[in-house]
Amino acid sequence: MTDKYRPLKDAFGRFATGIGVAACRNAAGEISAITINSFTSVSLEPPLVLWCLENRASTYSAFMNADSYSVSILRADQQAASQRFAHFLPDGPREEEFENWVTGAPILKERLAGFDCKVAARHDAGDHIILVGEVVRFDSVDGAPLLYFASNYIQGTPAT
Repeated sequence: MTDKYRPLKDAFGRFATGIGVAACRNAAGEISAITINSFTSVSLEPPLVLWCLENRASTYSAFMNADSYSVSILRADQQAASQRFAHFLPDGPREEEFENWVTGAPILKERLAGFDCKVAARHDAGDHIILVGEVVRFDSVDGAPLLYFASNYIQGTPAT
């Protein structure tokens, strides 16, 4: 099957991005998590971030019904985690991999940076929804990021 969007996807892929995992609790209280690369800061006052979720994503209803979510920025050595949450493999989110902060949204214990967010707004945008969150807690550590460029993982240089 030919992907009519492949040329556009290839052009978008020329922008290197960091990789993160967004997570929330679904209606049953279970962890819903998905790999993202559309994360960005929006504002310092108030502290806001955003990321985009495809309308057809299996986690869509969980994030649409959640009052909070987390974003965990992945380290260079966390490609396996990125792939697990991108492909919804049978060994999906496990409680022992996550901790809960202020909002109760699950955040990966192992991460380069973490953001605990209250949902501030949702905006329809084509075949995606833009989720804007107010950061209520965050952290970061030194280390190299996991990056994505031209449909391939690459390792960034360590931050100091």
